[in-house]
Amino acid sequence: MELNELLGSGLVLLLLFFTGFFGTKFKIPSVILFILLGIVLGGVLTDNHLLHFAGEIGIVLLFFMLGMEFPIKQLLTVAKKVLGPGILDVVLSFGITVIISGFFGLDYLSAFIVGAVVYATSSSITAKLLESSNRLNHPESDFMLGLLIFEDLVAPIMVAVLVGFTAGESITFASISWLVVKLVTLVVGAILIGRSVFVHLGPFFRRHVHGDGIILFVTGIALAYGGLALYLGLSEVLGAFLAGIMMAEVRRTHEIEQIVVRSRDLLMPLFFLYFGTTIQFNDGIPMVGLLLIVLTWSILAKVLVGVWGGRMYGLSRPVALRAGLSLTARGEFSIIIAALASVSLKAFSSVFILASAMVGIALFQFAPEIAKRIYGESKSKDGVEVTQ
Repeated sequence: MELNELLGSGLVLLLLFFTGFFGTKFKIPSVILFILLGIVLGGVLTDNHLLHFAGEIGIVLLFFMLGMEFPIKQLLTVAKKVLGPGILDVVLSFGITVIISGFFGLDYLSAFIVGAVVYATSSSITAKLLESSNRLNHPESDFMLGLLIFEDLVAPIMVAVLVGFTAGESITFASISWLVVKLVTLVVGAILIGRSVFVHLGPFFRRHVHGDGIILFVTGIALAYGGLALYLGLSEVLGAFLAGIMMAEVRRTHEIEQIVVRSRDLLMPLFFLYFGTTIQFNDGIPMVGLLLIVLTWSILAKVLVGVWGGRMYGLSRPVALRAGLSLTARGEFSIIIAALASVSLKAFSSVFILASAMVGIALFQFAPEIAKRIYGESKSKDGVEVTQ
């Protein structure tokens, strides 16, 4: 007998609670347990649109809150500093992976897909781990978040190119230029709205921030701008982050975060659960040799981006290493790109995503200890690590 949606939703939430409680008890990151739970329940929850939509809202709220940590002036400073590391990331994580795949005999399109799957760090996993580990106040967090946003700008272009290739359509300079125009318009629009509208809403929020209906306004802004990004063929993660930047101009960040945090905590686990349901092993694991090499290179590439890019950004050596070790998990963009692949390549990509997510979460947890063992204790000021 098929369960109704209300009963099914309640059982899923209870299962997530006990899974998360187990993880807390045995110090296992809940993110990886939620993904594994999704794999186990894949046959039951595959293509569940309600679960997908709820998880998507959770991602939007997470990045909305992260965006509120970046007032526009600070964001522009970060953007200038992260350009070099961002280009380095494209060359190492995407470009070299395409070359490796070509050496293993993959055709141009398949190599491009593998490179695109390997390219983007999972924004949701990394951001969630940064927050849950209380590392948002560490010096590498601005660099990491800036790099994630850079990837969120580049990844939609990769998706657009791949959609054209897989559909047999030609990719023209005009179509790519139009995509860039939409990206720039979304970013510039957020900056203009933040500086011309939200900067004047401080008195309004001071009077109504504790009102019963303010959550509707705040959540509506996050979902609307994230949805606008999707409407333009871009990333809802990027739109949500930009919505948070707009809201940061109100200068009531702490109160607004308290409004959103409960809804985010309810819905975020659903995304990781859904992420797990998309991973399929029915056809076995193809190209094991290439998989192992690509997995190894994907980790090394992000570590190099952290070490070299972090130094370009101005981080100390131990902090840059810690950043690189914390950027290795792949996730949502890789899943989107893998969906465009053939059946065998999709299975290959799914195994890679799962393995990199698990290894990435583990490396994130041990990054501070690894950096400390290699470089020793970092200098600190008022209990907070600083760059050297």
